[in-house]
Amino acid sequence: QVQLAEYGVGLVQPGGSLRLSCTASEIIFSIDIMSWYRQAPGTERELVALLRSDGSRKYADSVKDRFTISRDNAKNRVYLQMNSLRHEDTAVYYCHVNRGGLRYWGQGTQVTVSS
Repeated sequence: QVQLAEYGVGLVQPGGSLRLSCTASEIIFSIDIMSWYRQAPGTERELVALLRSDGSRKYADSVKDRFTISRDNAKNRVYLQMNSLRHEDTAVYYCHVNRGGLRYWGQGTQVTVSS
């Protein structure tokens, strides 16, 4: 079973940047689909960014041109670079791996955008 651990500084001002990282407990396979989700209080968990095994990416409309997902297979890591952060980006962010239909979640990390 893959274990995922997210890391990222939790508080940032509007307009600022933050990079989240997620380290997997084992090798990230080329077939794995890596993604980031987020959940704000009182809302459903939503897909933020997804990186397929062929290198293609998908982003939520609300984060397009501001967020970038990437992976480093040598370090078993996936990243989420977040720029031009807004108040509405405040949420718990979760790392997620889909390995052939098996889904694994990190414990989540709080991101707060506030002045």
